[in-house]
Amino acid sequence: MDKQSLLSLLQSVAAGDIPAAEAAGRLQHLAVEDIGFANIDHHRSLRKGFPEVIFGEGKSAAQIAAIMGRMRPQERVVLATRVDPQKAQAVLAIHPDAAYHPEARMLVLETGPLEVRGRGTILVLSAGTSDIPVAEEAAVTARAMGHRVETIFDVGVAGIHRLFHHREKIETAAVLIVAAGMEGALPSVVAGLVSRPVIAVPTSIGYGVSLGGLTALFAMLNSCSSNVAVVNIDNGFGAGYMAAMINRE
Repeated sequence: MDKQSLLSLLQSVAAGDIPAAEAAGRLQHLAVEDIGFANIDHHRSLRKGFPEVIFGEGKSAAQIAAIMGRMRPQERVVLATRVDPQKAQAVLAIHPDAAYHPEARMLVLETGPLEVRGRGTILVLSAGTSDIPVAEEAAVTARAMGHRVETIFDVGVAGIHRLFHHREKIETAAVLIVAAGMEGALPSVVAGLVSRPVIAVPTSIGYGVSLGGLTALFAMLNSCSSNVAVVNIDNGFGAGYMAAMINRE
């Protein structure tokens, strides 16, 4: 339950529109709800400004759907990450008003209008087309958190002239997220062009000595551009979440 929902509930009780007993029932699981296979942190929106996010990998479709079902009465938006298409279809059969983003492998359930919370635009770039799924995970996350997001794909250093066609967008973005595999060079290039925070996302795309993204990770950690911060390999969600926190009003 977020602050706005709690305030609305309390105001309804004060106005006599909702009986106190009903309100108490709604607040019964305000801190945590144990449903056997999961302890849902309903308090997270009040504590951190955004609800708990469901990590779908390793969970069954039934488990994801059940958690979403318990969260939806209390939250304006519910996210599930790393959900494959087969699981997504099973969840959508139970929650048909949710949206599935196949490239990002994310389910987004909006129970009410999302509040616009960002000061500026978050720009998400991918070095290659193969990096788009990670970039999309970041973009979907930031949008669900109430931020304006734009994307630019396939502008890596092998054809660096492609990047400069988007110079205006790059220079006016409030926060930039850059997903890159292979040698992981693009975040340093982008960061050298702007005075804004750049969140670098190493991806596991590449040949043998890319070592599943470790080469890109090490390159980004060693960036000589001082406005670069790095998240874990393939962690588009973490990049989108952090960008949203930086950009939050």
